[in-house]
Amino acid sequence: YLEDFNPGDVFKHWPGKTVTEMDNHLFSLLTMNHNPLHIDDAYMKDHQHGQVLVDGMYTISLAVGMSVRDTSGKAIANLGYEGITHDGPVFQGDTIYAESEILEVRESKSRPDRGIIHMETRAFNQRAEKVLTLRRKFLTPKRPV
Repeated sequence: YLEDFNPGDVFKHWPGKTVTEMDNHLFSLLTMNHNPLHIDDAYMKDHQHGQVLVDGMYTISLAVGMSVRDTSGKAIANLGYEGITHDGPVFQGDTIYAESEILEVRESKSRPDRGIIHMETRAFNQRAEKVLTLRRKFLTPKRPV
């Protein structure tokens, strides 16, 4: 509920998720992203990273999904995503952890029974290196009176 959030609150999402080769390949193929960066070991041997990169959209989806239990599980709707940056590479075998910070909490201007949460989610690998930052807004109900 809207009242459960305050600016500055930080939620550490747990558990983390180790990204497998199957996760990366299945996501890439399901979304028709056939870029060899994500699916071709031989091609990537001569690339600057020397190994397959995890599909960036998977990393976004994983970080958002990890945040749902702590933040938007009661949401009415996601309103938007912004400021998405891939801060570092993610490789198959990396374990991803995430945290979300509440930036703003406000009541809806048009619907008195709900409000908008604006938050920033950051994802880190097992070495505590930041790999992703994104901001999103979601619509959530107010606590029933």
